[in-house]
Amino acid sequence: MPVSCFNLLPTEFTSSSLVASIWNELCSEAVAAMRIDPAVTRPMNSAVLYHAGFAQALAHRIALKLASPDIDQDELLAFICQTFLNDPAILAKAATDLIAIKERDPCNFEILTPFLYFKGFLALQGQRVAHWMWNHERFHLARHLQSRISEVFGVDIHPAARMGKGIMLDHGSGLVIGETAVVEDDVSILQNVTLGGTGKETGDRHPKIRRGALIGAGAKILGNIEIGMGAKVGAGSVVVAPVLPYTSVVGVPARVVGKTHSMMPGVTMDQTLCEPEYFI
Repeated sequence: MPVSCFNLLPTEFTSSSLVASIWNELCSEAVAAMRIDPAVTRPMNSAVLYHAGFAQALAHRIALKLASPDIDQDELLAFICQTFLNDPAILAKAATDLIAIKERDPCNFEILTPFLYFKGFLALQGQRVAHWMWNHERFHLARHLQSRISEVFGVDIHPAARMGKGIMLDHGSGLVIGETAVVEDDVSILQNVTLGGTGKETGDRHPKIRRGALIGAGAKILGNIEIGMGAKVGAGSVVVAPVLPYTSVVGVPARVVGKTHSMMPGVTMDQTLCEPEYFI
């Protein structure tokens, strides 16, 4: 049975309705998976059913994936547990992320699959732990986690970057998010996206992605610019100027091609682009 560092926690720590609901759903899906294929009994038990709650299972999953000879699984588990103790809101954000993936990803209809296998989800939860450590001046431990997340998942998010909730990092491969970037709630970002700077400038130098925006695969958004609420950036675009709310842009350099079809394309995952004559 996996080591747990939550045995002495008060029960109310994991009793929020959202987290409790996600945990119940996760356990039900794990049991169903074992019934369909008994070969996955051991991994389902180890990853989900042996744990007392969502916090324990998530901490164990992150530690298992990011352990290394420098900081082994038990050491890393202790650090993650302490982070959850100090900031339980991380758990609610993770639960909201799982709901977002279930609702937005057309190839997935459960929460068990992203919890176990989706590197975008796991990388984001690891970054949340690193972010707490960074904000509490544990810079080298935060950098260690950033490095391991990059090595294991191919996702490089600076520990100082501010990430909202209900975020889907679809596929995740090749994603780079810089130090002063902000990604607000209900945003979806596809693979090979860069939220980067424009050179050697210091200070606040990375993009701000506002709520409900959708960033297409391979897009490069550079500089301290704002991608407005409900905006849409087409695949392969290079964006070096601000994008107004509810506006679609595409191209190199990106140009306005219309208004978005929905108020929150990051939620609806509508990647179609309006024609110029429909832009008002």
